[in-house]
Amino acid sequence: MKKIVFALALSLVTLVGVAQNALPKSKAPEGARSYIISPANGEVVGTTVKVQFGLSGMGIAPAGVKLENTGHHHLLLDLDKAPDFNIPLPASDKVIHFGKGQTETILKLKPGKHTLQLILGDYLHIPHDKPVISEKITIHVKE
Repeated sequence: MKKIVFALALSLVTLVGVAQNALPKSKAPEGARSYIISPANGEVVGTTVKVQFGLSGMGIAPAGVKLENTGHHHLLLDLDKAPDFNIPLPASDKVIHFGKGQTETILKLKPGKHTLQLILGDYLHIPHDKPVISEKITIHVKE
């Protein structure tokens, strides 16, 4: 019985993995780019930080709205390893979703070194075929 349950569980995990990898990816136009307008790389900031998002070569559309050459921002905060770009980006305190089409946010950060990076997700939160991802910047938060 344990072998059957294990085999069924393994099959289910395999099917979920296949289904996730089969999700359609939206194409990004050539030359599209995402960038952080502010703060600047290396900037010393206070614990309340306004982050402004930049995008060129594409437009912004809220999550759930399927329009060609559009997407919405996700902010990667203090991530050492990027999430899987073949499935919808997970929502967490490290992967912050802006599914209403926001182009800026206010962060409350603890003192110390922090990294920020943007990635555009399509209407399903999936990074585009040729991910539209910014350079990772480092900021220093002081009290």
